[in-house]
Amino acid sequence: MFNTVGFLGTKALLYMDIVTIYFALLPLLLLISIYFAVKKRYQEHFISQAAIFVITIIMVLIFEVGVRITGGFIEYAQQSQLSYDFLVGFLIAHIIVAVASTTGWLYQIIVSYKLYKSKGFESFKTTKHKKIGKVLFAALTVNSIMGVCIYLFLFVF
Repeated sequence: MFNTVGFLGTKALLYMDIVTIYFALLPLLLLISIYFAVKKRYQEHFISQAAIFVITIIMVLIFEVGVRITGGFIEYAQQSQLSYDFLVGFLIAHIIVAVASTTGWLYQIIVSYKLYKSKGFESFKTTKHKKIGKVLFAALTVNSIMGVCIYLFLFVF
């Protein structure tokens, strides 16, 4: 997987194609989970959020291992026609959004679990939970788009 050519027809390796496809689909997966909450199917919402979070962390780990095994960002950036400074700046912004949104998402899951244990699934109806959820959805969507853009910057342009 870490030294096999990918299936998207670019210069990227298989692991990079898999991770990119996952993150391109992440907003859709989150919307499906949010739909459960809108329909008051709170248990499905909670379970799907936890599952999506775990899969996301696994994808990040696959990505991080793959990048280190295959030479790192500098190696990939040398293949791009775009400015190295632009790529580094965009990557830094992406990492900041990624760390903030993933930390916030984990916080939301932990707080929601604690509320569920003390008050049941009705606690998910709180305005605070919904507001944080909307911000997290936006941040995770922006982060997914940025990740796909980095893939395009490194392997298409």
